[in-house]
Amino acid sequence: MKNITLSFDNGPDPEVTPQVLDILATHGIKATFFVVGDKLRDPARYELSRRAKVEGHWIGNHTFNHLVPLGLSRHRAASAFEIGRTQELLGDLVGDRKLFRPFGGGGHINNALLDQGAVEQLREGLFTCVLWNVVPRDWEIPGEWPDEAMRLCAKEDWPLVVLHDLTTGAMDQLESFIIEAKASGMNFVQEFPEDCLPIIDGEVRGSISHIVSASAPKHAREERHV
Repeated sequence: MKNITLSFDNGPDPEVTPQVLDILATHGIKATFFVVGDKLRDPARYELSRRAKVEGHWIGNHTFNHLVPLGLSRHRAASAFEIGRTQELLGDLVGDRKLFRPFGGGGHINNALLDQGAVEQLREGLFTCVLWNVVPRDWEIPGEWPDEAMRLCAKEDWPLVVLHDLTTGAMDQLESFIIEAKASGMNFVQEFPEDCLPIIDGEVRGSISHIVSASAPKHAREERHV
């Protein structure tokens, strides 16, 4: 059996997040929810994230506005605000690790993900930056994404899947995907594959020039490429 990790971006949503939580509970799966800070200002949405934490899921920072990848922002202070304000709003939803996932603008891993300010913010704040390796485009193909997810998962030693708890209808297919993945021999875990973690607890793990809009600061520990 090979491990598979589920993550959900862009919530919480009052309709879809409870649906996702119910399905995960039925199948005994723990996941991570990377939430948009602006949505946490709504007390009802905040309580959905609290429910997720109480049920054993991890809650991570997915920027405040989720409008422009940080590496493309024209505002020098954008990263500090996008990451810092969301972290303030998360409050006690944060677990043992401060998790951050950059906005990828369609799931692309490239040098638009972060800028220098974001790198320093993540280092100084001792964040763990969580990327991904399976993007089945559930927002584009809400009825067909499980087939795409299975195809992409087959190519990875340890798939880290990005889904979205949004009102696209895609999460109506979540349970069927879980059942199919289990039947194919996959084991759902909450941990992340290490090669999807370019920064762990504030420490840069290898070269990150491929995800930063300008060359990142050089650090002593850049032994391996991720």
